[in-house]
Amino acid sequence: MKRLSKTTIIVIVALGLIGIVVWRSCHSANGQAASYSTAEVKRGSLVITISATGTVEPEEVVDVGAQVAGIIYYFGKDKDGNSIDYGSVVEEGTVLAKIDDSLYAADVALATAQLQDANAKQYQAERDWARAQKLGPSEALAESSYDAYKSAYDIAKANVALSRATLDRAKINFDYCTIKSPVKGVIIDRRVNIGQTVVSSLNAPSLFLIAKDLKRMQVWVSVNETDIGHIHQGQPVNFTVDAFPGEVFRGEVGKIRLNATMTQNVVTYTVEVITDNSSGKLFPYLTANAKFVVSDDNDVLLVPNAALRWTPNTQEVAPEFRTASEKAPDANQVSSDGVVWVQQGSFVRPINVKLGPSDGTKTEVQGDEIKEDMKIITGQQQQKAADNTGTTNPFVPQVRRGGSRSAGVR
Repeated sequence: MKRLSKTTIIVIVALGLIGIVVWRSCHSANGQAASYSTAEVKRGSLVITISATGTVEPEEVVDVGAQVAGIIYYFGKDKDGNSIDYGSVVEEGTVLAKIDDSLYAADVALATAQLQDANAKQYQAERDWARAQKLGPSEALAESSYDAYKSAYDIAKANVALSRATLDRAKINFDYCTIKSPVKGVIIDRRVNIGQTVVSSLNAPSLFLIAKDLKRMQVWVSVNETDIGHIHQGQPVNFTVDAFPGEVFRGEVGKIRLNATMTQNVVTYTVEVITDNSSGKLFPYLTANAKFVVSDDNDVLLVPNAALRWTPNTQEVAPEFRTASEKAPDANQVSSDGVVWVQQGSFVRPINVKLGPSDGTKTEVQGDEIKEDMKIITGQQQQKAADNTGTTNPFVPQVRRGGSRSAGVR
């Protein structure tokens, strides 16, 4: 077999490439090889939110502690007659618990006896001083004795005052053995059991946590420093909890705490969200997924963000707009202006728009040319080389499909 020369092979390859280019150009001109993905401009609502997580907290919690040491003797009763426990509803002054008061009762008895002794001594000193005053310093009463009676009377009065103070202190400690609720509310935590010894030192040991009103709750939300500038008092907030999937609770921003925290170089601020809990569904310390409503625009024109990112090649743009397309703003550049593209015959043309808020998927737009239901280009689709009539690329090897025989290779 005669070999083809190197020049002949080059010529054949070149002709093949030219044929492919001509074939693709013809099909591209007929619109068979490429088409555009489009979407309609819609009018609707656009809600911009900031997402963050937080914890449901009672609006006001009172920590009830013990001011004396001792063994928990018994628990009091709630308004229904049940022993104080988690969830008990209590009134102001309700007895929550009792500490064994044996030692404190003895202290009261001792202080009482000491006061009685001091009173008796004061009475005697007062009588002696009265007699000394009648005699006065004279031959019958030496001046030193006179001064001694006066001093004894003054000391007796001081001892009475000291004994009375000691008795008052003993009574107060005795009263501290009875732990009473300082407020009306609900017990959300009981931290002691009967028989447990509480030790009062520099810090009073915590026995109970009482929420004053569970009908009003707060959500403490950690907001990133990049978003805190968009948060303000009275701002509406929607949040959900895993305990009630699908149900949306509503609240508003009550306070922004200024004591920021830093975790792994990320600065966050705690935002207090106030919410109504008249239904009683929200429990303390549930995890909440909150969304702060930054803006809520109704009846605005919306376009997909993909339409704002897409830009055509210069050859695809209608000739009269090609200069303008070369100056079109970059979709990645932050700007108040943007461009969307629509088909014009076999070409595309730009429409300038003013950009509004975006939720990451859709963006609000305004402009004289942009209209509702207008079809705008969001991308370009490449179709298969074969058209609907079965035309195929003559330079692509064709696979022959035979029968079911596959036992060997021929």
